[in-house]
Amino acid sequence: MNMRFRGRLVLPDRIVSRGLLEVRDGRIYAIRRQAGAAEVDAEDGYIVPGYIDIHVHGGGGADYMDGDPEAIRVANRAHAARGTTTLFPTTTTGSPAQISRMLNACGAVKRSWKPAGAGARIGGVHLYGPYFAEDKVGCHSVAGRRDPTPDDFNHYFASGLIRIATCAAELPGAEAFYRAAHSRRCLITCGHSNATWTDMDRAFAAGMRHVDHFWCAMSSVASLRALHGTPMQASMEQFVLAHEAMSTEVIADGRHLAPELLNFAYRMKGPRRLCLVTDANRALGMPPGRYRFGPEDDGSWFESDGTVGLAPNGSLASSVVALDTMIRNMAAATGAPLQDVIRMATLTPAERTGIARQVGSLEPGKRADIVILDRNLRVRRVFIAGEEVDVIPCV
Repeated sequence: MNMRFRGRLVLPDRIVSRGLLEVRDGRIYAIRRQAGAAEVDAEDGYIVPGYIDIHVHGGGGADYMDGDPEAIRVANRAHAARGTTTLFPTTTTGSPAQISRMLNACGAVKRSWKPAGAGARIGGVHLYGPYFAEDKVGCHSVAGRRDPTPDDFNHYFASGLIRIATCAAELPGAEAFYRAAHSRRCLITCGHSNATWTDMDRAFAAGMRHVDHFWCAMSSVASLRALHGTPMQASMEQFVLAHEAMSTEVIADGRHLAPELLNFAYRMKGPRRLCLVTDANRALGMPPGRYRFGPEDDGSWFESDGTVGLAPNGSLASSVVALDTMIRNMAAATGAPLQDVIRMATLTPAERTGIARQVGSLEPGKRADIVILDRNLRVRRVFIAGEEVDVIPCV
């Protein structure tokens, strides 16, 4: 399908105010500075790349750990309808059988994917649970938490699907896990962790370059003092801020982090090392109520109030909104140039996961994953590989 898109084009480093984007056979063919005739006119809005979510658990009533291909398609459609065109289904804690079932289902959906009706494209799987610190599992089920062993993680890596791999750096076996992930060119991350600077240093040497949802379920100077006494030790936060090579991510749903923390993260790491993620669960797009986090059969319970998930003890339990909300909140909190805000949800996650040659920006040769925004950054139309998908009306 050949199409032309006219309007303000948001490129990685600038906005082309009167641009024309040509699509041929599902890929971007050319970008011109002077607008002409077009089938799609953004009018006073913006034309941006499709969003990329590297940390997402579900949506539309489905969790990826349900381990069913149709559940995965339901979640993928829920995110596509809000502007996400590529995502990385993310595991929770769970038994080896549950994680294997999830991988098998994701593989089946990935192999059979077509733009029409299948929702967002699967870029790979994020192996997130089960390798968490025991007291940092958050809303994940404690029963499924365990330390990494080669027999366990090599089975998952053998699927060929895992592109992002998370493990708490202080766990026995963490370095072997990181090296196995590094050999497979994964984005290697530390999360749900009590790691000290020393732990992070060892992890860095083994290939770790990313920390999950900054300030959430991670060590701090205060938490390490409670564990180890004095002298006080530097934590994951200090390590990430001190090392230019380290990237991280924020959940900008308005409930996890205050605007000043979002602005601080942007100022400290910049748009090339900071990603926007949803960490969204199955309650995205669903009415307030009680839901399972993780597998439908035995995942932990949480309550959604329509804006965030809440664990039984009152702590936060993942978000229930999509990247379109994160982008609007990040723009408001930082006052950053729009191209920087969009980059944190598109090109930066694409670069960190090794898929930037295909997606993440409006450039000739890349897939025509395109989102039309209105002037208030609300999603109006979504195209995946040049084919339009249904969107959720946003007023």
